[in-house]
Amino acid sequence: MTIDWVNFTPWTSLAGGLLLGLAAALFVLLNGRVLGITGIVAGLFRPQQGGLDWRIALIAGLLLAPLVFGWLTPEGFLPAPRIDAGLGLVIVAGLLVGFGTRYGSGCTSGHGVCGLSRLSLRSLVATLCFMGAGFATVFVIRHLL
Repeated sequence: MTIDWVNFTPWTSLAGGLLLGLAAALFVLLNGRVLGITGIVAGLFRPQQGGLDWRIALIAGLLLAPLVFGWLTPEGFLPAPRIDAGLGLVIVAGLLVGFGTRYGSGCTSGHGVCGLSRLSLRSLVATLCFMGAGFATVFVIRHLL
């Protein structure tokens, strides 16, 4: 195994992880709610009294932040995203991720960041399953196919 040193970004990855952890910690401290994006988005489709405004604001911030970042940074700072799949495959993959997220009671980052920090046994099992499936997939693709 080799490391792609040109695209290896440990410091920006660490900074992103720290910001995500800080945001999750502040959200739970200030609002008393877990920053689980799956639950927040699901709440948009079954609105409750006083729960719609902050959900829309949070989702809008998640969608607008990369655009603002791209506008404020010099061109070429980040490589353009490249998706090597057709639109049909992307749609099927998105539906499978959505189904798995609902079936698993949360997404990988929700369980890994928010669940593990709350010492949730369910999140520990889910995160071990996610990671194990990822390891197995990489092994099969790189060594067996």
